[in-house]
Amino acid sequence: MMTLTVTGSINIDHVIRLPEFPRPGETLTGSDYRIVPGGKGANQAVAAARAGARTRLVACVGEDALAASLIQGFAEDGIDITAIDTITGVNTGVALIQVNNNGENTIALAPGANAGLTPAQLQRHSSALHCRQLLLQLEIPLETNLAAAKTARDQGAQVILNPAPAQALPDEMLNLVDIITPNETEAERLTGIAVSDEAGAGAAARALHDRGIATVMITLGARGVWLSEQGHGRRIPGFAVKAVDTTAAGDTFNGALMAALQQRLPLSEAVRFAQAAAAISVTRPGAQTSIPYKADINAMLEQ
Repeated sequence: MMTLTVTGSINIDHVIRLPEFPRPGETLTGSDYRIVPGGKGANQAVAAARAGARTRLVACVGEDALAASLIQGFAEDGIDITAIDTITGVNTGVALIQVNNNGENTIALAPGANAGLTPAQLQRHSSALHCRQLLLQLEIPLETNLAAAKTARDQGAQVILNPAPAQALPDEMLNLVDIITPNETEAERLTGIAVSDEAGAGAAARALHDRGIATVMITLGARGVWLSEQGHGRRIPGFAVKAVDTTAAGDTFNGALMAALQQRLPLSEAVRFAQAAAAISVTRPGAQTSIPYKADINAMLEQ
């Protein structure tokens, strides 16, 4: 069976629900405060494993009291945890997340041990990059993503980049990517093209193709996904659901997409499978606490 390696972040999420986001200098009283496991790398690994993928996570935690329970949780989801290291003298990464009544969120990050996932640290687990799929995000140092992509590409792996959080990226990085999965904001940051409609999505996708990426998937929230292969694009509509918390929607989409591709579904069917997973996640609170299992996803698709 093919193996997916996710190289990325592990965070402890502190989540609070608010009626609306506070303005500068304003204090609002919230509710439903939770401490839950998160981090884009960890979320995507969990989503992939729960959706049926054989998954390995390359990541770092700190010396805090919650680190061991996080790793145990990954193991319980069937993730290979042998490439998760502890960085001494720091805490595990932290995300402070506010969720409003519309299910939208704002997130502030403290990288913590994620900054310790350097190219030198990655080299300790170079065998983990002998995989069929490598999934990357941008909550670890860019030079580590570059090193991981180069090593995996040299071994014949398919490299998938979820370019989040949004930032500009050098061609050196983009040239190593086979599939890219930005949302509208991230696509605009990478291309300078506003993705406010299908024409914008198509133009942004073409700009990413011009930078060497064969397959572009721009997630459009409730409107679905713009899927473009070698310059030929189309919108795949999403699912209509009542959003409670969108924190893990993108991560769930990416992880479930990897699982579907690992199971050799055609690309359009893989996108639909991933959309169903993401739609389920937004109806539940939290990050990893919201991520569905394969049976849940198949049941939604059957409906």
